[in-house]
Amino acid sequence: MTFLSKLFKFGSRNMAIDLGTANTLVYVDGEGIVLNEPSVVAIETINGIKRVKAVGDDAKMMMGKTPDSIETIRPLRDGVIADLDWAEEMIKEFIRKVNGRKTSMFRPPEITICVPSGSTSVERRAIRDAASNAGASQVYLILEPMAAAIGADMPVTEPVGSMVVDIGGGTTEVAVLSLRGLAYATSVRTGGDKMDESIVSYVRRHHNLLIGESTAERIKRDYGVAMAPEDGIGEIITIKGRDLVNGVPKEITINQGHIAEALAEPIGAIVEGVRIALENTAPELAADIVDQGIVLTGGGALIKGLDVHLREETGLPVSVAEDPLSCVAIGTGRAMEDPIYRGVLMTA
Repeated sequence: MTFLSKLFKFGSRNMAIDLGTANTLVYVDGEGIVLNEPSVVAIETINGIKRVKAVGDDAKMMMGKTPDSIETIRPLRDGVIADLDWAEEMIKEFIRKVNGRKTSMFRPPEITICVPSGSTSVERRAIRDAASNAGASQVYLILEPMAAAIGADMPVTEPVGSMVVDIGGGTTEVAVLSLRGLAYATSVRTGGDKMDESIVSYVRRHHNLLIGESTAERIKRDYGVAMAPEDGIGEIITIKGRDLVNGVPKEITINQGHIAEALAEPIGAIVEGVRIALENTAPELAADIVDQGIVLTGGGALIKGLDVHLREETGLPVSVAEDPLSCVAIGTGRAMEDPIYRGVLMTA
């Protein structure tokens, strides 16, 4: 390697980005995950001109609490870009945070970014364009279930069938993998966001109480269960919101049995996605899955009892990855760094 090429390499911090509906994680070549923040942008309007006021953690804190001049948006929906301009601004700001706001005097970074297996060519183009416009010299794409499997240390390069279920904010990716490829994949448009919506809807329908998205997310994270507790009650949860009858603030209590009831529909959709994948799996690969089992990744994998529920529904071994929240980002980073995985990356 020449002195000049060393300088170019030094000046470039290649990045892998898990651009999620709920959170964005950035993995830097040789360093690991250096950023994990909500995929939220706060936009301020001054004299009719819109500009970014905050991104990530700072923007998330403003959700539901902004004046008329500020709005908070999530530029991704169902794992793909819903608002290209603000997604670009968000990615740019995250790259600035990673680089400490220093502009490299050498070439811009290569960026590897994950996409849902069910995304269309138009949706993939939008993600590629957003990363390019944010300053990438080259953009590679990797399918989310493949990245999740690599991050969970599954044998994706071997002639062995294995199944991963990645439950993200916008989608649940169900895939059977073998020999660096997806033997079968389906993208279920159900994830953590649908679970939050189900909790909001349940509380509104049964208690005439309107709660915010952040409250629903906290309830899901702290008390979410896939199955009703043995006593049908479990922990008691205090919820504050606005009474829809009187229009005043109100506090109520519910229990984990109610949360299990609220989450029954989105969890049922995930189970159905797994069933469909198993029905469409070749016999030899299915035989491997009986031995290897199913691995759960993504934030939704942390729902208490989900692995047990899936085990009962499928009759197969089910386990949760060691670090489910980071699996996709870690797998995307490994695919970027390790030549053994380069074949799983897409450039077009």
